[in-house]
Amino acid sequence: MGIVVVGSINADLGVRVERHPNPGETLLGSGGGISPGGKGANQAVAAQLLGAEVTFIGAVGDDAYAEPALRRLKESGVDLSRVAELDGTTGLAVITVSDDGENCIIVIPGANSHVTADYVSRHDEAIAAASIVLLQGEIPADGFAAAVAAASGRVVVNLAPVVPVDSAVLRQADPLIVNEHEAQLVLQQLHPDSTNCDDTAEPAQLAHDLINAGFRSVVMTLGAAGCIVVTETESRTIPAPPVSAVDTTGAGDAFAGALVAQLDSGASLIDAATFAVRVGAFAVQGWGAQDSYPLATDTLPS
Repeated sequence: MGIVVVGSINADLGVRVERHPNPGETLLGSGGGISPGGKGANQAVAAQLLGAEVTFIGAVGDDAYAEPALRRLKESGVDLSRVAELDGTTGLAVITVSDDGENCIIVIPGANSHVTADYVSRHDEAIAAASIVLLQGEIPADGFAAAVAAASGRVVVNLAPVVPVDSAVLRQADPLIVNEHEAQLVLQQLHPDSTNCDDTAEPAQLAHDLINAGFRSVVMTLGAAGCIVVTETESRTIPAPPVSAVDTTGAGDAFAGALVAQLDSGASLIDAATFAVRVGAFAVQGWGAQDSYPLATDTLPS
């Protein structure tokens, strides 16, 4: 069936500011428009635009936010036949972007909180038929676990945000995609009684620590520096092409979607990650998340 994404769908409320406010401070901003988002939806759109066949399992509310949240999923051709419309609110993310391109995000789960084990299990057949199942951290942990249990193909996990997930379930990830901060949180989650967590550890060491913790492969994203790919037998640092970033929102999701699209086409993990850093670099040059993602015909930075 190609790629199945079990994940979140959000409407993104975007705000521009010169700089992020300090605690208790009020700043004037601009923007206020609604655009499609959600880590699951972002990654699904990114993969579909690059030529993959993607099916989405998730939920939206019956409110006014559902239509803008689904816009790019529909336009890109993602199969939405397994997306439910539920009573209540669609997931909402409030995103503040400063002039240097950095963002901070508050997510309100809404309908995404109903993507539970009971809901996911209704789609076991589709999940089992997928060559790749892609998951993130914006759905309930039992729904996450149910998707992994139903998968017969490759499971790829971008545990963002880092939420409590059964360790045996999480270790099915191949690869686990995390940034440096997320890697530290995952290691703390796997070893809650450890007193050896080193907040100053280098990214490569964190990636190797995750391999030692039982993961088959790890891809650690490093923002503008690219990524590190580590398996039991190799380690590779892949630099990103230099670009001028205007908005980093959704760049990590563009990376994840591009990675699984390449893996689904038969690329090695190294080659897939090399392509994905170029897609991430393309995305930060445009505003928003899904609206900044490239088509398969676009020229990527190199």
